[in-house]
Formats: sequence, structure tokens, C-alpha cells
Amino acid sequence: MNELQNSPIADFDWEAYEHGDTKGERSHEELEHAYEESLNSVKDKEVIEGTIIALNKREAVVNIDYKSDGIIPMSEFRYNPDIKVGDKVEVFIENQEDRKGQLILSHKKARASRSWERINAALENNEIIKGYIKCRTKGGMIVDVFGIEAFLPGSQIDVKPIRDYDIFVGKTMEFRVVKINEEFRNVVVSHKALIEAELEQQKREIISKLEKGQVLEGTVKNITSYGVFIDLGGVDGLIHITDLSWGRVNHPSEVVALDQKLNVVILDFDNDKKRIALGLKQLHPHPWDALDADLKVGDKVKGKVVVMADYGAFLEVAPGVEGLIHVSEMSWSQHLRSAQEFLKIGDEVEAVILTLDRNERKMSLGIKQLKKDPWEDIEVRYPIGSRHTAKVRNFTNFGVFVEIEEGVDGLIHISDLSWTKKIKHPSEFTQVGADIEVEVLQIDKDNRRLSLGHKQLEENPWDVFETVFTVGSVHEGTIIEMLEKGAVVALPYGVEGFATPKHLVKEDGSQAKVDEKLNFKVIEFNKDSKRIILSHSRIFEDEARAEKQAERKAKRQSTSARKAEEAAAPAATTPLERTTLGDIDALAALKEKLSK
Repeated sequence: MNELQNSPIADFDWEAYEHGDTKGERSHEELEHAYEESLNSVKDKEVIEGTIIALNKREAVVNIDYKSDGIIPMSEFRYNPDIKVGDKVEVFIENQEDRKGQLILSHKKARASRSWERINAALENNEIIKGYIKCRTKGGMIVDVFGIEAFLPGSQIDVKPIRDYDIFVGKTMEFRVVKINEEFRNVVVSHKALIEAELEQQKREIISKLEKGQVLEGTVKNITSYGVFIDLGGVDGLIHITDLSWGRVNHPSEVVALDQKLNVVILDFDNDKKRIALGLKQLHPHPWDALDADLKVGDKVKGKVVVMADYGAFLEVAPGVEGLIHVSEMSWSQHLRSAQEFLKIGDEVEAVILTLDRNERKMSLGIKQLKKDPWEDIEVRYPIGSRHTAKVRNFTNFGVFVEIEEGVDGLIHISDLSWTKKIKHPSEFTQVGADIEVEVLQIDKDNRRLSLGHKQLEENPWDVFETVFTVGSVHEGTIIEMLEKGAVVALPYGVEGFATPKHLVKEDGSQAKVDEKLNFKVIEFNKDSKRIILSHSRIFEDEARAEKQAERKAKRQSTSARKAEEAAAPAATTPLERTTLGDIDALAALKEKLSK
């Protein structure tokens, strides 16, 4: 406090004071002058040092050795929650006396006026400073440092990733200035730098002692889709997802949790020991080593489908022990299918062990073996000549593949689809997925294939056609298709014939066309190959030929008669003359000859 408060006035007139004369020998002006001299001389907008003499929740009372004490809101001291009575603080004199006679001070402005000097000094000297975290902002936090708003990047708060930034708001922490931009008045601070400095020594000690196979305790620092980062005490290592468990792991979060402490083994590291590969499953025995020693091929096992692929499914029969069920072992059917048609992830199924290799740790399984092979008694259930309903599976150029039941397939050759229709491709006759009636023609048990027929369900109409479409018979037909080698002609009873181009010439010399209806003569009928060869031209050609033959026949007949007459005339006159001459015997002989 000032001298007036701390020491008595040496020449004070106590007698006058007792009689009520408080002025004594000195005048009021003199006393006031003496009081003024004992106080600090302050100026507005000046920064000086004061002492905190009282505190409450809302404000602090600061003495600057002035005639009155100043009041500063406690909000200006948020950066320093440890402030107490007696602490020295810098204050900025805003007003020596307001309307109420109160001295107005500001600690915030005092800090701000000198903050850039301090911040630059802190950066230059690598000094540790305190700051108050005011709020969150994009990418980090806003920190009050010496009254200046500095930026604290999210990555510089701690050495481990921050999941909740809000827990830091309102806290006072230590920082190190890492960057200053004088032009834009930007300051960047870091708390992580302080932690890293402390951890660096620990890190060097840990790295120097690292060895492959060493088991260390670590803390789960971060979890990604491909693995887990472990903090080994300032040194980070990675457990790849495949080294978390002997079993299948879809995501590392299924095995570990953030901040979990666990033991890990060092698998490998680079020369600088900056990349450290860790393992968790290696601390446990391999599940295959614990597999039942009595398990053998042919035994049944139960498990859960853990992975699906087009070619098969992986069944976990014990933790970390998997077997492959190939799609070909899921059904007796020989049709190519995807494994997803039979199983899905999570299914619990029973299977039969087909192969078991403990050294290679491989196992193949089958589920179709749990059902009877449909080909064992195929001759009994599907004898030759028996009729069944099948489902069309797919086509080829030469026929239709059908399935009578799962695992029992057959082929209907294109020639066995219809007695009458000329089918170029099976898709003209039926469609995939459709039902079709079939008759068993042959059984190939070795190749697991049936030869089937569809047309055999009906009588062969060609037995009848043989009597109808005889060679030389004429029938009305319609040209339904023109080909390079001729035309396809639709005949009665749903049968088709074929005519070459030279047999399609009409009587007027023009060529027959598609959809034209004409009479056709059968010039060839082959029951075995189901072939009827037709001709339209042959009709009028045969008629013309017949007429010519008739004409020639008539002409021949008339010529023969004329020659007979001519031959008869001389023969008749000659005998007369000879008779005249008296040759009666010769005349009688000629007459007999003519009459014969």
C-alpha cells in the first residue's frame, strides 16, 4: 500500500485533532497535495502492473496504488483458473474515473497490447505457455493466449486421434507456439508437441529394445478396415486384420475396441523400426492343432457359413478351422450354378468331410453326399420307354438339356422334338424354365446322362403320310420360306416339303414367290429322312409331255394305217391283172395274207 497508509505523519497536530480541528496547521489543500503525491501517477491507455486484493465469481479487485481500486471481470482470467489474491497482473487503464468514480481496468487489453511481443519471444525461445480453449472451430480449436486468439489444429491436441473435441472446451492447457504469421496476425499452437517431446525419450528406449517375437503391452489407438494401430508407449505398430484372429474377421472392431489394452507380439519391423508389424493371434495356439485327432474323411461335421464365393462356401467347423464346400459338392445336379443359390452367410449346415490335410491345414466338404445319389437305381426309376415331365435348363444348336429331378439330366436331340416341323434351333420349340413331356430313349449311367425324346409321345404320322403323299400325287401348298437352294412349302396335315428353284417356275415362265399358293406334285418321298420333294413345274410339264405323247401316238397310228392302205392297193390290182392273165393261185394267197 502507499506511504500514507503504512506510516503516520511525523508533524501531525494531535491536540488540534482532539479539539475538532482536523486541519491542524496544514491547510486542506496541503493535505490533499500530500495525498496525491503518495499515489501513483497514471495515464489513460497505459499498461501497468497491479495486485489482486480480492476475488469472487464475477470479478477481481485490483490495486494499482491509485486513489481507488479497479474492477476486472473474472471472464478475462479464464485462461488462468489458478489465479489468487496477491498475484501480480498487468492491467490496461481504460478510464481513471467513470461516472460513478470507478477506476476502469482491463486485463485482456493489457495482455493483448504486449501479447505479440510475448508470443514472438515464446516462439523464439521454444517456451511453454498457457492458454484457455475458448471454443471449437473448423479443423480444431480457438485458444486464448495472452489475449490473442490462436488456432490449435485438431491433429495437434494429442498424439492419439481425438474422438470428442468438446471435452477440451473450457480447459486451460500448456502449449508451444509453432507458427506465427505477422501479416495476417495468425498464431498456431500445439499441445501435441509437448507430449511428443516427453514421449521421444521413451520412444528411443523402446525402439532400441525391439526384437522379433517380443511380447509387449499396448493400447488400441485407432481401428481401420484393414487393421488396428497399437500404441506401445510412444511407438505405433500395426496389427493387420489377418493377424488379429485365426478365424475370419470381417472388421477389426469385431475383435478389439478403442483404448483397449492387450498383449501383442512383434512380427517384423523395417531397418529404422518405424514400421512395426504386430500380431495378436500368434499368442494363441493354431486351431488346427487343437482339432479332434479322430476326425477323418467320411465323418459328418456341423458349422456356420462364414464366406461365400461363386465357386463355393467356406464352413467354419471350429473356431479358426474352415472347410470349403465347392459348388459341385452342393448338389447332384451337373448344371453350372452359383453357390449363392444353395447357401448364404450365417447358415448353419451339416456336411461330410471329403478330404482332410492336417499338414496343409485344408479340408474339403460336401453336402450333396447327405442325400442318396439319384443315379444309383436310375434303371428302376427311369426305365427306357417311361414317360416323365422335365424342366428345360438350356439349349444347344443340336438339342435341349432338361432336368427330370435334381441330379438327373437328359438331352432331347433336335430331331426328337417334332415329327413334322423343321426346327432350326430348339428355342423355336420351347423356352428355358418351361416344362416338357419326355420319354426315356437311352440310359448312359457312366456319363450320368439320359437320351430323351418328345415326339415319341405321339404316333409317327409319316406312316400315314406315306399313303397320302405318294410319288406323282398332286397337293395344294403354300410357299412359307425362300432359301438359296429352294423353297419350303407348307402342305396339308402340318407337313412341309421342299422345292428347288427349277421346280418353282410357273407355266407363264415366272418364278413362284413367298406366300403364293400353288399345286405341287410329289416327285420324291423319303419316310426315314422325313423328306418330301415337290415340283410345281412338273404338273404342266407332264401334261404337255402327255399331250405330245398322245399326238405322237395318234400320228404313229394314222401313219401305220395309211401305210397299210397303200400296201393293200397295189396288191389288189395286181392279182386282177394277173387274174386277167390267169394267175388265180397267187390272188388267193394274197387275200389270205391280208385277212390275217
